Amino acid sequence: MKIADMNWMQVEKKLQQDRRAIVPVGSTEQHGYLRLTVDAILAERVSCEAAEPLGVPVFPVLSYGITPYFRAYPGTISLRLDTYQRIVADILDSLAETGFTRVMFVNGHGGNTPGGSILQEWMNAHPGIIVKWHNWWNAPRTAAAVAAVDSVASHASWMENFAWTRLSDVKLPDGQKPMIDLARMRMMDAAGVRAYLGDGNFGGVYQKPDEQMMQVWRAGVEETREALEGPWA
Repeated sequence: MKIADMNWMQVEKKLQQDRRAIVPVGSTEQHGYLRLTVDAILAERVSCEAAEPLGVPVFPVLSYGITPYFRAYPGTISLRLDTYQRIVADILDSLAETGFTRVMFVNGHGGNTPGGSILQEWMNAHPGIIVKWHNWWNAPRTAAAVAAVDSVASHASWMENFAWTRLSDVKLPDGQKPMIDLARMRMMDAAGVRAYLGDGNFGGVYQKPDEQMMQVWRAGVEETREALEGPWA
């Protein structure tokens, strides 16, 4: 149930029955040969599929996130940490004012995680409202489903290459890219990161069969739905 397909009167009526909501958050950043909006696409889609049987409304995805390390790649947009935290707080203020009391952010981008660090502080100032931050791709069962396919998987590799994140007119390289040294990358500026990463893949093959990808996807949807169902206290 997308908020984009509802009017305000329908939302008001829905709030009389259920005060939960999902806010997907992603990013617009380099993903190698895949779409720049991979994280936003996946966060929104997993949210919608998880929420549909429960009738929980899903708000439009926040497509910009915290990704300063990729700023040397054209098409990447990065928000400052304080900007991002203010956006998260503003979203929560608006939802709380209209009656939502159970809000789950479904995050598709690792760089956004520090932005969710204000949730406890925000809840302290808004008793009775509970907020969750769910990193869907590395939640335990989803991460296990990825590892069951191939333990060598990371940013812009096969694990993000779904039918709805790849580009039909782009040919992917063959073979497996060695895993990068993340600790080393974190000491580099954006220009250094681009020189180190090259195409942007952190490590792993570039594509797996769609049958295997759907195993990962089903785990992600089911785990996200379980988080939405609760517990909420």
